[in-house]
Amino acid sequence: MKFLKEFKEFAVKGNMMDMAIGIIIGAAFNKVIDVLVKKIFMPPLSLMTDGLEFQDKRYVLRDAIYNAQGETTVKEVAIEYGILFETFLDFIIIGFTVFLVVKGMNRLRAKAQDPKNEVVATPKDIELLAKLTELMQEQNALLKNKI
Repeated sequence: MKFLKEFKEFAVKGNMMDMAIGIIIGAAFNKVIDVLVKKIFMPPLSLMTDGLEFQDKRYVLRDAIYNAQGETTVKEVAIEYGILFETFLDFIIIGFTVFLVVKGMNRLRAKAQDPKNEVVATPKDIELLAKLTELMQEQNALLKNKI
């Protein structure tokens, strides 16, 4: 019963919805990056390398063996390092983009949590903590003056 109660609290607080939305947006973002790499970055790179197609690059360990009818009897065994290169490029672009988004969000969060910043509305809990800190400093100053 405790497990169900914890799950209900988790789902009701919105964490589950936030996570689901993040996963859906992440999947869509992955598709965008995949197309960006394959259709935008790789063609010029292929052109600069005299038509080299990276997704076709591989190191063949064993060639395929065909019978008299042209059917494959033994499949080719190969290390496809070109796909690894494209995937690595995907990873770098995704990592850089996530870095920029997090950096922007942290900048906005810092502005929102600054109680002296009048441009961005400060959350109530931050305002209360700032006022509490100011009151404590005033009280400490008064106590020092009495001693």
